[in-house]
Formats: sequence, C-alpha cells, structure tokens
Amino acid sequence: MLSVSLIVVIVLALGFDFINGFHDTANSIATSVSTRVLSPRQAIFMSASLNLIGALMSSKVAETIAKGLVDSSMIKVQYVIIATLIAAIVWDLITWYIAIPSSSSHALIGALIGSSVAYSGGFSIVKWDGVLDKVIIPLFSSPVLGFVMGFLFMRLLFKLLRPYSQRFVNKYFSKLQILSAAFMAYSHGKNDAQKSMGIITLALVGANLISPESGVPFWVMFACAMSMALGTSLGGWKIIKTVGVNMIRLQPIGGFAAETGAAIVIESMSAIGAPVSTTHVISTSIMGVGASKRLSAVRWALCRNIVYAWIFTIPVTALIGAFITTIFKIFA
Repeated sequence: MLSVSLIVVIVLALGFDFINGFHDTANSIATSVSTRVLSPRQAIFMSASLNLIGALMSSKVAETIAKGLVDSSMIKVQYVIIATLIAAIVWDLITWYIAIPSSSSHALIGALIGSSVAYSGGFSIVKWDGVLDKVIIPLFSSPVLGFVMGFLFMRLLFKLLRPYSQRFVNKYFSKLQILSAAFMAYSHGKNDAQKSMGIITLALVGANLISPESGVPFWVMFACAMSMALGTSLGGWKIIKTVGVNMIRLQPIGGFAAETGAAIVIESMSAIGAPVSTTHVISTSIMGVGASKRLSAVRWALCRNIVYAWIFTIPVTALIGAFITTIFKIFA
C-alpha cells in the first residue's frame, strides 16, 4: 500500500513533468514557430504527441537518475525526494517567469544531490563517478556538440544549396523543417520525461516496494509520459520567443539545421543513459546556425544571460534542495 508521503512524491514528480513539458516546449517547436512553418497550435500538438511517444521508448536515462547518482539504499525517507522535487519546480518556475531557457534536467539533478547530502550529513551518499560521467561531462560536452553540429550542418547546407534560389530553398525546407521539429520533439520526450521516471523509481526503491534491479515500472513510464505531453500541449510562449525569435532570425533552412543537429546529439546521449539538457543543446545549436552565417547574426548579450542560468542551475538548486531537506529534518 502506498504511504501518504509516497503519494506526495508521485504527485510532485508528475507535476514536475508537467512543468517540464510546459517549460521546455520551446526546445521542440521554437524554430518552427519563428520561421512560420507551423502555427503555435499545430506545433504544440505535434510536439505533445511525439513527446509522449519518445518518453515510452526507453528507460536508460531513468535508470541513471534512479541508480547512478546517489546511493538509493541510504535514502529511506520520502522527504528527501519531496525536497528535491520542490526545489526543481521552484527553479523551473522562476526561470520560466523571467523567460530564460534553463535546464529542468539539471535543476532536478542538482536538487537531488543537495537534498541527499543534507539528509546524510556527508558527501559519501553521492556516486561521484556517476555524476562525473553522466552529468558533468555531458553538461559541458553536449552544448558544445550542439553548437558544432548546428554550425557544420548549416555550412554543409550552404555549400550543397548554393546553386538554388532562396525561394526554392524556403519552399522545400518549410516542409523538411516539420520533420526536423518532429525528430526534436521525439528526442526531447525520450530524454527529458525519464528524469521523473527515475525519481519515482528511486522513491519506490526507498519505500521497499520494488528492488533496485527491477527497473522502471511501466505505469511510471506511462504516467510521466502523459504528464509531460499534457504540459507540452499547454506550452509557454515566453521561452519560445526567447529561443526562436530573440536569439537569432531564422529561415526554414536554419531551423531545420538547428533541430536536426540538436536531435542527433540528444539521441546519442539518450543511448548512453546521459540525462542531458535538451534546452542547452537546442540553444547552442541555434547559436551555431547563426554563427555559420556571421558572428553578428547571434544576439550574444541574450546568449550570455542564458549561459549564466546554465552555470548557476545545479549549485543553486542543490542549495535550495539542501535547505528544504534541512527544514524537513528539523520537524521530522
């Protein structure tokens, strides 16, 4: 039988997935909306559908969250997970309000580390090898790869399509960009929805309802996938505008290059179970597309503000998670 605290964990985790979908809608559809290939309503419907499908396709990232970052055998109280989710949700809402596309993934990971350390009173609860291999290295490498992929892909397209008119290119890439947006939405669901799956699985292990080796239950996968899809269907225009309109001015060919390059990077990371930030990857891929034309095409002042949010996400959410956990410990 589920305890009240475990029910709270599940509700908060699904709430986080809903906010994640709402917050990160821009990852999949910003470029398609900004280039007017799809209307916001069409883009959001497509993104929600493919987020749902992608979220059901794998559980490798969820297993990293559940077993690869902290010692699940040492977490026997649910308030650690509750504190983690509250901290991540608070950070997501703050960055959504100020229209900065920060990482929901790293907010959750930072909060989990901070909450676990505050609960145990030491750093031994953290599996630092897993944090280094699955979080820190991908944290720095995936945005760089996103930029490089966007830059090189756009350069290649420039060379291949040089003989053709702008009208011809826009006509065909308006259609191709729908496919690249769909690929990006699928990849987003495959990586991002799994973070909450991992958190719920970690809570179930802590409650001794499943064993650490049993994997992610299907009902957890389905509930998280549906929650993210619902959040995506109500996606926020603020961050769509920041990513797709304010960062650089995109043509359909640029949107296609950015989405395809980012989706390839995200799929590669999902295959090895690395919980990367889809926000980081698509943002830097868009920067790479802009830089391939000329450096001045990118609004670097806005990009600097986004990078600051990336750098501060893990340490700030770790502190928030640790603070909330400490409060819970006092009254527990």
